[in-house]
Amino acid sequence: MGLTPEQLLFLLRGFGWTIVLSLLAFAGGAALGFVLALTRVYAPRPLRVLAMLYIQLIQGTPLLILLFLTYFGLPALGLVVDPLLAAAIGLSTYVSAYLGEIWRGCLEAVPRTQEEAAACLALNWRQRLIHVILPQALKIATPPTVGFMVQIIKNTSLASTIGFVELVRAGQMINNSTFRPFVVFVMIAALYFALCYPLSAWSQRLERRFDVAHR
Repeated sequence: MGLTPEQLLFLLRGFGWTIVLSLLAFAGGAALGFVLALTRVYAPRPLRVLAMLYIQLIQGTPLLILLFLTYFGLPALGLVVDPLLAAAIGLSTYVSAYLGEIWRGCLEAVPRTQEEAAACLALNWRQRLIHVILPQALKIATPPTVGFMVQIIKNTSLASTIGFVELVRAGQMINNSTFRPFVVFVMIAALYFALCYPLSAWSQRLERRFDVAHR
């Protein structure tokens, strides 16, 4: 026996919140990750070291711990946060460290001769960055960034541990009332697949288009 219309609607609502949380995590992580990438490549050495330490610390910390720290740690400092905000902060922090490293590698993959040629045209650093380096780095960065978005979507499932009702948490709540785990979690898997597979296929097409594999 399948699920009732109300249960399906509740599951789809959780699916919608999974998408919202994924977008928030990507937006926050991308903003901070871009700053980290620029810092790692162009900033003075002390700032580069600080950025590297931040990235190593976050990458060496399980995402679940980051979520617990934001949800339980911030209230200890007097900052009350709801599960959505806590999940968004924790995931954004996690995403920033990985995107920062991905984009750092893409910036460094742009041939140095390109920047030297731009300097010969009397372009200042800002002009070289915006008009020469970033457009080329963007082509290199697009496939791995799209691919990493799949990981972001799947990692939102950990937000269920702090009470945020996304897709997995909604499924758990439905299963607790229906006791049909196979039906519920097969549907959850199908929804994740419907969201993640197009991104994976898009990433592969972009990789072939930009010929990143041969750089």
